[in-house]
Amino acid sequence: MVKKLFRRETLPAPAEASLDAERGRLLVEESREIVVVLDSDGRVVTASRRARELFAGLTEGEQPPEAVLLNSLVVPYAVAGRTEKLVYMRDPGDLAAYEELRAGFTASVSHELRTPLARLLALLESATLPDADRDELIEQAQAEVRQIGELIDDVLFLSELESGRELVALGSTAALPILEEVVASLTEPAARAGLTLRAEGDPEAELPLRPRMIRVIAGNLAENAIRYAGPGSTFTLSLRPGKLTASDDGVGVPEDDLPRLFERFYRADRARASRGTGLGLAIVKHIANSAGGTVEAESQRGSGLTVRISFTSP
Repeated sequence: MVKKLFRRETLPAPAEASLDAERGRLLVEESREIVVVLDSDGRVVTASRRARELFAGLTEGEQPPEAVLLNSLVVPYAVAGRTEKLVYMRDPGDLAAYEELRAGFTASVSHELRTPLARLLALLESATLPDADRDELIEQAQAEVRQIGELIDDVLFLSELESGRELVALGSTAALPILEEVVASLTEPAARAGLTLRAEGDPEAELPLRPRMIRVIAGNLAENAIRYAGPGSTFTLSLRPGKLTASDDGVGVPEDDLPRLFERFYRADRARASRGTGLGLAIVKHIANSAGGTVEAESQRGSGLTVRISFTSP
């Protein structure tokens, strides 16, 4: 039996080095990243096409513009005894949008924390009065502390989602047992609100989410109904392969509020007195979108709210 061996064509050392250098230059040049290579003196060795399009003044052998090094990831390395740096940059437009979003989010969190903190301070001050019902005031103060804790937990969870630290999709999960678990865990608060909770659907149906993420989505949708659907309503989680529908037959949401339903901290007029954090539905949308799904809501005043989450088949 004769074996044929395929060998890489061997080039003379100078030609091989020249080929490697050209290959490296093209890899940087055609990269989709915004990347610049700097030498040990901080001068430009080469830059990707996207970097040159976004930053004027990227000239080989010269110092790069100061903006190149702002908010960049710098990776030093050594080659042929020389120290160089790979500089990965963000699109300036993306950075500006991020800074605007971050500033708005920080302002919203500050505002949302200020309200329960002000109520907590008022309760503690009332507890110092001679005829105060201290037990009642302490109970109310504890509720405010829990509200602050829930808000902080939701903010941290959303931050982890956006930073990629919380994996959303990791295989597929049979979801009905998790939905039933969520419904069972919320039976008591639902009963206090006069709401009936149900979970139904195909026992074999799967969603492309980790179990924890399914639990978070179902819990947030159910808690939203507990707060806002109204006494005498029924809330149902319905499952089909790749689809989850949450619907109630309660008071519904005004049409003008529907486009903003999944915004962070947004509350319709009737919900402003609620102790919700205003982040539950925003988290639902973020998880679904991160797993390649879509979220849509429909409602009419007095006819309940329906939220549909759909995932495209791979």
